[in-house]
Amino acid sequence: MIKITVKDKIKKILEKEIAPMLAMHGGRVKFVDFREGVVEVTLQGACSGCALSQLTLKEGIERILKLKISSVKRVDNVGL
Repeated sequence: MIKITVKDKIKKILEKEIAPMLAMHGGRVKFVDFREGVVEVTLQGACSGCALSQLTLKEGIERILKLKISSVKRVDNVGL
């Protein structure tokens, strides 16, 4: 039996639900890690320099992940 981890669930949601929305605006999201309730991602492409990237992160990505995975407490952009 294959066990699906929380990290796997996060990656799947990012890939199937969030990435297509960001791609419509020239952006991308890359999963970095998940520790102690915190999802670390890097926003790339148009998202990396967008003035609304914090809104996208908190009201888009974080909201969706928290709704779907109870162990997610926060999402941080760790990209440079």
